[in-house]
Amino acid sequence: MIQRRLFTSLALVALVAQTITTSAQDQLPDPDGKPADLSKPVQVYILLGQSNMLGFGKVAGASEGSLEYAVKEKGLYPYLIDDEGKWTTRQDVRNVRVMGSGTGGARQFNNEFLTIQGGRIGPEVGIGHYVGEATDAPVLLLKSCIGNRSLGWDLLPPGSPSFEFNEGGKVFHYAAYKETPLKWEVGTKAEPIGWYAGMQYDGDIARAKQVLENLNNYYPNAKSYEVAGFFWWQGDKDRYNPGHAAYYEQNLVQLIRQLRKDFDAPKAKFVCATLGQTPKDAEGVERQILDAQLAVDGEAGKYKEFKGNVASVYSHPLSKGGASNGHYGGHAETYMNIGEAMGKAMVKLLKADR
Repeated sequence: MIQRRLFTSLALVALVAQTITTSAQDQLPDPDGKPADLSKPVQVYILLGQSNMLGFGKVAGASEGSLEYAVKEKGLYPYLIDDEGKWTTRQDVRNVRVMGSGTGGARQFNNEFLTIQGGRIGPEVGIGHYVGEATDAPVLLLKSCIGNRSLGWDLLPPGSPSFEFNEGGKVFHYAAYKETPLKWEVGTKAEPIGWYAGMQYDGDIARAKQVLENLNNYYPNAKSYEVAGFFWWQGDKDRYNPGHAAYYEQNLVQLIRQLRKDFDAPKAKFVCATLGQTPKDAEGVERQILDAQLAVDGEAGKYKEFKGNVASVYSHPLSKGGASNGHYGGHAETYMNIGEAMGKAMVKLLKADR
């Protein structure tokens, strides 16, 4: 019995030591404060989705859930503060965010080197630190999105066909790209509205391209750029529509293909994060969306064209509670954890090419 207890204790010590070593190896160093080599093309990463991609993680506060508490009291994400307890800045990663509704004009919300400022954060913080650390070139995070948008309607990419879907014994025609309205019963006349399928996609892409056409305004002294990858965190609105949930996988596959085409970036990587509240044993529409997002992962093997260039992040273990429609209660650790995981997934894809 004594021998067994001794073995168990030694095993536990070894496990703890291994965990500490792994965590130390995985931990990012503090930013070195050095600017990037601007003779190299800026590596552009485009962030798309809906409100949780915008970011609702609370920054200030002396209690559980805020970024300040996580960093300064719990010792998490140590690379975010310097020795004096001030927020660090990555001088090699620019953080740009623009937003607009539909195809309307753009409002600029961010245009600075990556740091913590304002009242909220999104996944861009974790993404930017991991990608920036792994990239020997200037990095531009370009976020172009708005809240309350579905992939099956607002963000439907060009080339997406219509489909018919049975709802309670009635068959509905769901809009193809550029069709309006969202759906109508088969055999009836469609009544157009002031919005079409894909209108938000067109606007988000146009606003992102506008930034890139004026690169020097967003990354001063940059000479050129390459679109290196896309980050996608979305799915909340689609779970309220059975038709959109059922066709989420088809639409997501088309999104990946179309983004690469629209930005003339056939080799650009793509990282998708699932909804944080949805476990793998979920049912109904949430399970459909989760399965769709995991299906495009290049390691899943369903789409051979995505092998080595598309990754999916299963977010449920990373979430600190709440749900996507409530912005996870504003818990900053959810946004940091998922952002870090997305950044790590992108780095893994990038390294596979080297």
